[in-house]
Amino acid sequence: MGMSWNNYLEDNQSRFVDELSDFISIPSVSASDEHFDDVVKAGEWVVSKLNKVGLTNARMMPTETHPVVYADWLHAGTDKPTILIYGHFDVQPADPLDLWDSPPFEPTVKEGKIYGRGASDDKGNMLAPILAAEALLSSTGKLPVNVKFFFEGQEEIGSPTLAPFIKEHAKLLNADMIFSSDGGQWGESQPSLVMGLKGLIGCEITVVGAKGDQHSGMHGGGIANPLHALSHIIASMKGLDGKITIEGFYDDVVDLTAEDRQAIAKIPFDDENYAKDLGVPETFGETGYTTPERLWARPTFELNGMWGGYQGKGTKTVLPAKAHAKITCRLVANQKPEKIYELIRDHVENNVPPGVKVEVKRLPGSANPFLVPRGHNSSQIAGRVLRDLYGKEPFNIRVGGSIPVMSMLLEELGVHATMFAFGLDDEQIHAPNEFFRLASFMKGQVGYCKLLEEFGKGT
Repeated sequence: MGMSWNNYLEDNQSRFVDELSDFISIPSVSASDEHFDDVVKAGEWVVSKLNKVGLTNARMMPTETHPVVYADWLHAGTDKPTILIYGHFDVQPADPLDLWDSPPFEPTVKEGKIYGRGASDDKGNMLAPILAAEALLSSTGKLPVNVKFFFEGQEEIGSPTLAPFIKEHAKLLNADMIFSSDGGQWGESQPSLVMGLKGLIGCEITVVGAKGDQHSGMHGGGIANPLHALSHIIASMKGLDGKITIEGFYDDVVDLTAEDRQAIAKIPFDDENYAKDLGVPETFGETGYTTPERLWARPTFELNGMWGGYQGKGTKTVLPAKAHAKITCRLVANQKPEKIYELIRDHVENNVPPGVKVEVKRLPGSANPFLVPRGHNSSQIAGRVLRDLYGKEPFNIRVGGSIPVMSMLLEELGVHATMFAFGLDDEQIHAPNEFFRLASFMKGQVGYCKLLEEFGKGT
């Protein structure tokens, strides 16, 4: 019992890396039906690890689709806060396999990095707080606060059946603070705190003309062309100044304050490099905002795909019968996915060109935007721990992506989660050759030990 958690972590690091290897080698791809059992297997692996660590009530729980895992340790006393730690054990598909230098589910360690699908997102990151609990329990026999662990197996497919689970088990998951082990830091030596995430809504537009494709010589000039009609509809929704022209689209947007803009301007961002890295002649977006402001704090309207008619070699003189478009919007606080979908649908219905019929269908998967309130307690404490870990003030950033679980936890439990994780941008998550730095893996363990201790002080 005499050793500190710090020594415990150092003495056991090589075993922890072996355990992470073991965990990564389970191909828990939630997007693919044939890997459903592997997602379950990864959940069982987590339960068994939680049990070994000495946590209580560790168990796998069913949802309508992929399972979740729960465990807790609630012996710190009623005067101590209860912290919920979230993560996910499912991973992205690994294809294209031929672009991997080593097989995605046979993890390899080289040059201080562990390679494998899920290494950074989110297996390395979610294992870190479990190992922190192990180090604290092994060296002191207790945890400084009450802790609940909540891990899911469906994050990579948008957590489709998680909301009803959280609603049904709100009491079980109830906590004073929530930390997400899914996420990252700004750089190897620069910490950051995520203060906002975008929401998401998607829809598909189908424009229908004649009963089948027609000959453009015979019928051109006699009937409407659905592809042309669709082009007009799409063009009517966003101007060349980058502004979205759907009526009411910006009504609920919380505008950036001078203070928000200063915080964003503090973060180094080079417009020219950004454009060069992406291979575009220049940056583009809504006028009146800087690129980082648009990326992080303004809503977007993107056409993800458009198709119809003839796309083969040479010429085929068709007048297409149908044309389609897929659209997704990233939303910011306080826009509601449901309302934005209705505004898009109304706009399309009010702008149908003559001679065609149009249908708008909502796509599955949506998320509410998420903005952490100023002076938010758990973010301030996480900020102190990050300052201590890195010797630097963390950047306050926002993220253009969506994490549905963050808004679900807020809706059902009334708590704004704080992202406390150590992935870095270059770790190829969702791409071939994903890796996690072993230094970040260790930093996560130390970070969670410090975080729990900081809360234990009764701050």
